Amino acid sequence: MNYFLVKSEPSVYAFEQLVKEGKTVWDGIRNYAARLHLNAMKKGDKVLVYHTGNEKRITGLAQVSRPAFADPSDKTGEWVAVELVPVKALKKPVMLAVIKADKRLMNMALVRIGRLSVMPVTKEEFETIIELSNS
Repeated sequence: MNYFLVKSEPSVYAFEQLVKEGKTVWDGIRNYAARLHLNAMKKGDKVLVYHTGNEKRITGLAQVSRPAFADPSDKTGEWVAVELVPVKALKKPVMLAVIKADKRLMNMALVRIGRLSVMPVTKEEFETIIELSNS
């Protein structure tokens, strides 16, 4: 199993909306590095959902229910999307400031490559985030 993090502006698509809908197509990604990560996603992989903007926090856990396929919002055929289903909201959202302050997460892509919208997460980073959300 692999682990990833996806970002969304909550006013555009919030984790709560994913919970309400039961699944979503994660589309509209137009970055080559992010596309590589979307292509690496397999069914069952765990995905942390991060709210950007004023929130700056990991708010929920999702799972890949359908691996990379042609992005329906793309007319060029170059880009891919994945389907995500919600797993659960985190007990306590994990703020970016907390992530940056935790030495165990200093190499996390969210800290190092802040603008990337889809990124891999190591198992250790994933487990640390879950631990922080339970404390």
